[in-house]
Amino acid sequence: MDQIPYREISEISQLPAPDATGIISRYVFQYIDFNQVPQYVAAGHLFSDCCFLGCDIPSEMEGRIGQTCLIFPRMGRTYNVFRTKLYDGETLYAGYDPENEESYSTCFDARVYADYIEKGQQCDDIRETLGRTLHDRAMSSAMREFLSRFDERQVVAIMGGHALQRSEEGYRKVALISKKLTEKGKLMASGGGPGAMEATHLGAWMAGRSEAEFDEAMQILSTAQTFRDEGWLRTALEVMHKYPQHKYRSLGIPTWFYGHEPSTPFATDIAKYFYNSLREDTLLAIAKGGIIYSPGSAGTIQEIFQDAAQNHYETFGAPSPMVFLDKEFFTREIPIYPLLEDLLARGKYRNLLISVTDDPEEAIDTVLSFQ
Repeated sequence: MDQIPYREISEISQLPAPDATGIISRYVFQYIDFNQVPQYVAAGHLFSDCCFLGCDIPSEMEGRIGQTCLIFPRMGRTYNVFRTKLYDGETLYAGYDPENEESYSTCFDARVYADYIEKGQQCDDIRETLGRTLHDRAMSSAMREFLSRFDERQVVAIMGGHALQRSEEGYRKVALISKKLTEKGKLMASGGGPGAMEATHLGAWMAGRSEAEFDEAMQILSTAQTFRDEGWLRTALEVMHKYPQHKYRSLGIPTWFYGHEPSTPFATDIAKYFYNSLREDTLLAIAKGGIIYSPGSAGTIQEIFQDAAQNHYETFGAPSPMVFLDKEFFTREIPIYPLLEDLLARGKYRNLLISVTDDPEEAIDTVLSFQ
């Protein structure tokens, strides 16, 4: 017989009552301070096959926690190992003062990255690697819960280079594509960083706004072209303050592995990972409504072939469109498109739904026409 799934408890108000035998079974308690509910502790409930993640457990309760239970301490990290929801820009940049550029080093995101670098990207310390693994597992769980609100075919990703400048035509193209697809009901996703990734989430953030408002946002951002320029984060927050977004969402999936590239705050929901391999695979897997590729370098090329392999093997179900935006780049400068065409024609790849265009409207139509 299949066992019932674990039920997650993250607030004291959710604490469960025991079953008819007086046992509480198959619950995951996350950051619950049981000292705050002495009556619950005094009731003498028995716990079986439960997980206690970062909980404060009174001594009188310890003896009633069975050997089938798992207990994990809070682990004393700069981050919550057992976080129950996704990040957003406000959370990641808590502590940053737009009037003081140097305050960036004290914000949550920068402190986590500094700790990550200090302990080593390839760390052998079991406590540290366990903390990172548990955190990333929590991110995946929170993201699944978030995505459960959407039809899986509504998730569309845009990939492209982190170095794309805000004033470049390619940046504007990506932002407008994302804006229009968001307005058509798509949930836009990206790697959550700067460049083409930021453009994706800027477009989603400006969904529902006029062309004049979009142009004004672009003008504000133009004073800091790349994430290396002073004011990159400040101008993004200025746009967000001037044009608040309450209706449309977008999902950024960045990583502290590339933590020197700040996460764009334009993504309303952010699943930030420690392990880049997990982050890459997750981003490509969830984009079942298609992926639009804008010009990029090694990272983008890697994503193209990884996506092609997933479509070829139908790893995550039916294949979805791969739309290449910029014919000159993808057919001549880096001739990936003719290579994929040839491999597809010779049967080396199967199940690839590929197209190439310079026209943003054609890219939009390809995604919207996909069933």
